[in-house]
Amino acid sequence: MTIVGVDGGQSTLRLAVAGTSLHAEREGFSYFHGDPYGEQLTAITLCWEEVGRPAPTAVVALGLTGAPSDPTRRADFARAVAGVLGAAEVRLCADMVTAHLGALPDGHGVVVAAGTGVACLGVDARSGALQPVDARGHLFGDDGSAFAAGRAGIAATLRALDGRGPATALSEAAERRYGPHRAMTQRLYASLTVVAETAAFAVDVDAAASAGDEVATAIIDDAAADLVRSATAAARVVPDEPVPVAGTGRWFRAPALHQAFVERLATRPRLQLVEPAGDALAGACRLAAAADIGPYLPLVHVHHEGGRAR
Repeated sequence: MTIVGVDGGQSTLRLAVAGTSLHAEREGFSYFHGDPYGEQLTAITLCWEEVGRPAPTAVVALGLTGAPSDPTRRADFARAVAGVLGAAEVRLCADMVTAHLGALPDGHGVVVAAGTGVACLGVDARSGALQPVDARGHLFGDDGSAFAAGRAGIAATLRALDGRGPATALSEAAERRYGPHRAMTQRLYASLTVVAETAAFAVDVDAAASAGDEVATAIIDDAAADLVRSATAAARVVPDEPVPVAGTGRWFRAPALHQAFVERLATRPRLQLVEPAGDALAGACRLAAAADIGPYLPLVHVHHEGGRAR
């Protein structure tokens, strides 16, 4: 029987068949799309076709940014996924859960998942206590994310253009990526993928910080401080010390940000940075294969095709 994992974010959606080399990916979803869940389902369908539709599918687990919070919509989405993959069981959750499972296979400690957005999860494997942190989207959260750093970088270039802020190497980087400054904001505001496009500039901010640009360095320091604050908040449910903290996501691996995070975390002796065992896609495959979901159960919607969901 086939076991499938899906990791879906705003930039990329990835699908893998556990225990094989079968893997596919498509662009992620946009909150500005008229039907973001339909967009995700289309991406899953295309990935499934690319890997050859291996069957029968026993379980598929999906860790998604913006997973449906409404119970009816969540159930409808899980049912639709079951129909596409011919799956007997669907396990649907936010990507912070699969990031945690991938990074910390023993289910204990804190994961900081930093990509376009940010989600943190603290888990005490002994008591089953859970502490989700952030994952509230680009308008009201995602502190320290690639979107936040990219937005701050773009704003800094516009302040420099107006004479309201210091000159920065980010100005040239923004023009290379987005075109003339005077038209940049209109172009971004009109884009259906403005969140992903803004987040993409975080790479330029990190590179400028590595090269010594003071404005970019301040942005990176702020992002690292936000991520450490989120990790500290998530660690409240873990009573023992030191608390293992693993970082995952493409943004977390950006050189200047990672170094700033390591330095700031070192000032919190209760927290200990550990190397993640795997990524969120590995975590999705692990969730699909698990006989017992364990402490994650309250955060996972389980749909049985032809049966009751829980």
